[in-house]
Amino acid sequence: MSGILDLLNSSMGKELINGMSNQMGLNKASTASALGAALPMILGALGNNASSSGGASGLLKALGGSNHSGGILDNIGSILGGSGIDDNVMKDGGNILGHAFGGQESNAANAVSKSSGIDLGAATNIMKAAAPFVMGYLGKQMLSSNVSDQGGLQSMLGGLLGDDNDAQKDIASRIQGFDNNDDTIDDLAKLVGNMGKQSGGITNLLSGLFN
Repeated sequence: MSGILDLLNSSMGKELINGMSNQMGLNKASTASALGAALPMILGALGNNASSSGGASGLLKALGGSNHSGGILDNIGSILGGSGIDDNVMKDGGNILGHAFGGQESNAANAVSKSSGIDLGAATNIMKAAAPFVMGYLGKQMLSSNVSDQGGLQSMLGGLLGDDNDAQKDIASRIQGFDNNDDTIDDLAKLVGNMGKQSGGITNLLSGLFN
């Protein structure tokens, strides 16, 4: 998962964690833990969607739009540094999550909440706030790497998750199909938590940065 780890360990990633901590009233370790669970899950869901031609086409179109060209990454301080997160950012985030998880975004947030120990409202808001930054990062990567087709998109998403690609896509798939399988939220939260606590796991590493 070196790609997403590199992002969150960068100065930009730390600015994202610091800003969200202030906005959500959480300590930095809790915010890092929640983001460490949420971001791979979002990427896994997008990876699942990109496996179909229609899903890939829709995602390529969204990433090619001006909203997700990467400009948001240059404005983290202003977006997360005020008295509240911009309503348009949160609305965009809600739409992104709805598309990514097929209407199961509340279950995704519940899994993040239980695995990171923060309340559901905070987990939901972190996911909504994070999703536009994920799309902005992907849009910027897409432009710089000249990604224009389904294969290139899948490769880009898989590269960000690295060795954990299949596992994160499986977790996301269980959430996306939550109404049609036997999983419970506790089952999913345990899977998410175990992924993060593995040696080198993203949740474990990020939480350690702020203890």
